Amino acid sequence: MSTADDVSTAWIRRYHPAAQAGRRLVCFPHAGGSASFFLPTSAKFAPDTDVVAIQYPGRQDRLREPCITDIGMLADRIVDELIALSEKPTVFFGHSMGSVIGFEVASRLERKGVGAPHTLIASGRRGPSTHRDESVHRRDDDGIIAELKVLNGTDAGVLGDEEIIRMSLPALRGDHRAIETYRGDPEQRLRGSITVLTGDADPKTTVEEAEVWRRHTEGSFRIRVFAGGHFFLTRHQQAVNEEIAQALGA
Repeated sequence: MSTADDVSTAWIRRYHPAAQAGRRLVCFPHAGGSASFFLPTSAKFAPDTDVVAIQYPGRQDRLREPCITDIGMLADRIVDELIALSEKPTVFFGHSMGSVIGFEVASRLERKGVGAPHTLIASGRRGPSTHRDESVHRRDDDGIIAELKVLNGTDAGVLGDEEIIRMSLPALRGDHRAIETYRGDPEQRLRGSITVLTGDADPKTTVEEAEVWRRHTEGSFRIRVFAGGHFFLTRHQQAVNEEIAQALGA
């Protein structure tokens, strides 16, 4: 079954439908994040671009669905959704966990010979074959909230709202389990290009770890380092948009 170019589904969100657009941008949220994180991105690039934001289960209007706690299984489900879309020149943009999911989805689409992006923009994540011994998903609720404060990716007002935090904790825990138990294949490479964006003070990746993405492409590679931490992109949105525009225009 095909999905029309102006339609949203449980997995695929189009906040500014652009059925006539000749190119596509697919956005993958961070751990605990949702498709709506990319609402400003959609507003920026529509209607010239069909902006698709992926909505993982276990959050917002999919709150009652169980989280998928395995990156491979999550990538498989997203592939099923994306291959139902029309063929257009495509760029993937992922932040943090979304970078790894975008990488795994792109790899699967390349193997299928359909819908693969010509460029993956990996933001805020070390190379997929790197590993750190992390266990945020095993912490109690207070421990997970403490991690949010360290990363500074959640508005202080939200962190003070007990009801919102309580609703978000299952997705945060499930997503952290997925990314913390992920083990990337050192030999896995994309044929498409990879652009890496990273913060110079990101506690989740060093510049050297971000450079490891270079090993995972047979195409061109470029890295850009920004001042800031894990969510540097909120401080440098214009520059990040310029990177996306450059990839879309390639």
